[in-house]
Amino acid sequence: MPPLGLLVFVVGSGSLGAEIAAVRLLAPDFGASTIVWANTIGVVLVALALGYWLGGRLADRHPQIRALCLLALAAAALLAAVPFAAAPLLDVGVEALDSVSAGAFVGSLLAVLALVAVPVLLLGAVSPWALRLAVADVENAGKVAGRLYAISTAGSLLGTLLSALVLIPLVGTRRTFLVLALAIALTALAGLRPLWRWAAVPAAIAALALLPPGALRANPAGRVVYEAETPYQYAQVVEQPDGSRVLELNEGQARHSLWRPGTVLTGGYWDEFLVLPFAARDSAPRRIAILGNAAGTTARAYGALYPRTVVHGVEIDPELTRIGRRWFGLRGPRLRVFTVDARPFLRRARDRYDSIFVDAYRQPYIPFYLTTREFFELARARLEPGGSVIVNVGQPEGQFRLERVLAATMRTAFRTVLRDHATPTNTLLLATDSAASAARLRRNARGVPSELAGRARAAAARLEPALAGGEVYTDDRAPVEWLVDGSLLDYAAGPRR
Repeated sequence: MPPLGLLVFVVGSGSLGAEIAAVRLLAPDFGASTIVWANTIGVVLVALALGYWLGGRLADRHPQIRALCLLALAAAALLAAVPFAAAPLLDVGVEALDSVSAGAFVGSLLAVLALVAVPVLLLGAVSPWALRLAVADVENAGKVAGRLYAISTAGSLLGTLLSALVLIPLVGTRRTFLVLALAIALTALAGLRPLWRWAAVPAAIAALALLPPGALRANPAGRVVYEAETPYQYAQVVEQPDGSRVLELNEGQARHSLWRPGTVLTGGYWDEFLVLPFAARDSAPRRIAILGNAAGTTARAYGALYPRTVVHGVEIDPELTRIGRRWFGLRGPRLRVFTVDARPFLRRARDRYDSIFVDAYRQPYIPFYLTTREFFELARARLEPGGSVIVNVGQPEGQFRLERVLAATMRTAFRTVLRDHATPTNTLLLATDSAASAARLRRNARGVPSELAGRARAAAARLEPALAGGEVYTDDRAPVEWLVDGSLLDYAAGPRR
């Protein structure tokens, strides 16, 4: 028979470890915003509460260790099935929710309910059932209860840290679920007789854990030549029929880096970073910082076209930097890459920059702390006199709510904010205290590298004052998740009549 303390410890580890892993499962389709975390934590807490209630009732009706171990074994089997059910369920769910204009809140809530609510409910039933079996007399009930719940909480702590810091980075999300399920199944097996009748469950889970993660995901836009599950996201490199390569993250709805053979230009919004600084200055930047460097499209172009410019690429995910060096030609004569989050980098930076580029907004997850008045004030403090901050704002076509908010917030830190609506889904906002204008960019277009002159003139033709009417975000209040969800809903609903 398994010691009851060991059983509740392992089950506690599985419950909270599954919560961490569930967020990883949802992130490729719904992001990892506070909305997704809130839904996941909320569902887990409700499931545990119902499990406590159910466990207490079952314990009074069936006060036997064998029945408790059967329940734990069933929970382990369901937990092991979660990562295999996730892919088809999430694919169907995302398509269905898109058709009814549901955003990340509804989508992630339904997904986590369908995937983990039942196994977590069963795991929650273990602790009160174990308490019923452990209490031999009323005099010691409080001491026994305190000991078991302390053990269960210690297990939950271990499961959280083990999943987040060890299992997910080393073996991936799918195997994290399987390792947690296997530990529960093996512990429960010790309380079941005959062993051979029930040993098939942990054996099957172990066999699944030994299987390779699977083939590269299919991508209709090209051939996936590399994929990785990083501590922050799912990344894949897609090679297209013309030989170009694209970096896609999570749900793959946006391109985060682009490499084209024979040129550093892309024909996309990245090229705007090469010319927009000339709206605020008359010579090439001497030093720039790229916040959200990804695989280094902009950094590579600066190294080729402006070899005298010092480039600091800032990317929180080291795997994207490795991808950039292997697949996207990430190199430059004066390039230095920093593996750190953007805002802490700026806070600690001793250098001053002629331009700071912000390309770190990855919908549906946008770091709120990179959209606030305090962030833009910090960025201004890290600029040389007359320097500029240029932000890439990606948003659904025809939806400008995020752009208006960012423009209003940037105006609290800078005298001038201009917009370059470069593509249907990308607007670049330029903020500066210098005399920036479309006329200045048009005049300076004569001095840029010849391959950029046409792009500089085109950007000058689009450049105009930023949109008005947005709310100012602060570190205390920046509901960017709701804003993005609202924009996606408006876009999915179509034009209003």
